[in-house]
Amino acid sequence: MQDTVQNAAPSAYAYPLLIKNLLHTPFAQAPNQEIVYRNQLRMTYSQLQERIARLANGLAGLGVRHGSTVAVMDWDSHRYLESYFAVPMMGAVLQTVNVRLSPAEIVYTINHARAEVLFVHADFLPVVEAIKDQLETVRAFVRIEEPDSEAFEHTIPFATEYEAMLAASATSYDFPDFDENTRATTFYTTGTTGLPKGVYFSHRQLVLHTITLMAALASPVSGQRFHRGDVYMPLTPMFHVHAWGMPYIATVLGVKQVYPGRYVPERLVKLLRDEGVTFSHCVSTILHMVLNCPESKSADFSKWKIVIGGSALPHGIAHAALERGIDVFTGYGMSETGPVLSLAQLPPGYEQLDTEEQVRLRCKTGLAVPLVDLRIVDESMQDVVHDGKAYGEIVVRAPWLTQGYFGNAEASEQLWAGGYLHTQDIANIDTTGNLQITDRIKDVIKSGGEWVSSLEIESLISLHPAVSEVAVIGIKDEKWGERPVALVVLKAGATLTEDDIKQHVLKFTHTGKISKYAVPQVVKFIDSLEKTSVGKMNKKWLRAQFA
Repeated sequence: MQDTVQNAAPSAYAYPLLIKNLLHTPFAQAPNQEIVYRNQLRMTYSQLQERIARLANGLAGLGVRHGSTVAVMDWDSHRYLESYFAVPMMGAVLQTVNVRLSPAEIVYTINHARAEVLFVHADFLPVVEAIKDQLETVRAFVRIEEPDSEAFEHTIPFATEYEAMLAASATSYDFPDFDENTRATTFYTTGTTGLPKGVYFSHRQLVLHTITLMAALASPVSGQRFHRGDVYMPLTPMFHVHAWGMPYIATVLGVKQVYPGRYVPERLVKLLRDEGVTFSHCVSTILHMVLNCPESKSADFSKWKIVIGGSALPHGIAHAALERGIDVFTGYGMSETGPVLSLAQLPPGYEQLDTEEQVRLRCKTGLAVPLVDLRIVDESMQDVVHDGKAYGEIVVRAPWLTQGYFGNAEASEQLWAGGYLHTQDIANIDTTGNLQITDRIKDVIKSGGEWVSSLEIESLISLHPAVSEVAVIGIKDEKWGERPVALVVLKAGATLTEDDIKQHVLKFTHTGKISKYAVPQVVKFIDSLEKTSVGKMNKKWLRAQFA
């Protein structure tokens, strides 16, 4: 079949989907809008434009060229925002280093990405001092200094300091056009086994993700929206999936942006109050941390919208957020998907729904955003019925999914087996198209011949007023195959027995909400739950400790 391709005029401009083109609108329409970093810096979008150019000039002076990789070790800051644009706009690749990995893993990721320049916040000097001689490709170090950084003796051969480099650089830079499929970013995701895997995204993918998410977040009638009147503050590390792509969206919209640095609950609440923050995103454990810090008790959260992702939103936390006036809802995706695939936005007329039904919908995995081809399939890649009961693995196609793992052909083929990206998440879809994840493939529990959802048990236990946090894992059982074990952190001053938790779950079996096999065989009360480097429950570690 012959394609009919349009003929272009000789002088027509084939507009590439490059990250630099996201900046036309905000720089023209919101030049005086503010960007705030903690209590240390306030700048306008006009100043951001200059600083992006200064950063590019400074990097060029360090020998960064098209195809070079620049790695960043920093907290959530305006510097990261500048790097999100300047580095890929040069045709270089931005590597966002997960600073919460072990030193050995940090060495591996920087070497594997072949980073040539490394930005180092002063807080990470001890780590870099210990690993600097193991870094194979880094030829220039740039120090990031802050007024409250602790002094640390080191021998790292810094070429310059970040602000000094910008101050010495010109305020304009001619960012070139190039192929929109050029790699823009790389970061590393940790799995249950093996070394971290490199995930990468092109300019085209990041631009399409930005445009689509803007449309999706603008679509609800009232709540669960992100618009030009909002004030944005990320509570997701900027080293993780471009902070879910939200800084790109916030910049295109020209909204006020607030960057908190390291996550300190008291500081987050103060910034929320003083800067009028209205839109954020995080994992549920961060929201739990904010809601339970002393400073939050008197804070007004009634204008705050927050997307919860990375792990399930337990019903108990959703109730607690709604009681404080927070417009909380779920987003779904993963590192490999850029990340957003679906959003749990409420339908028109949701105000008429009772609280329980609103919580149920807000905690669902939601509706696929535009351009996402999302399927639930069995082991033969056949679609399962959309009745809210039949379950299978989520497989997807979208124009912004990573096309593989950097330098890992075998894992890349496994990821894309059958031409769809495999999420390894188990879910169902109901008749309205709403997606509900029931578990990760590796976390699902098979007890008495039935699949039991650890996420559903966790959500039900979280509704108990004495429970602060909970994780459910499976342990082997000679009779039943596996049985669920609940690891429970109680609220301060609360006392419960193992039987109290079992009876709490048992009452949901009487209404048919959950199977009798879901009642935990063992309940263990612990002081805290181990988290991953991005704040999710570390079930791999928990299974190793308790199974």
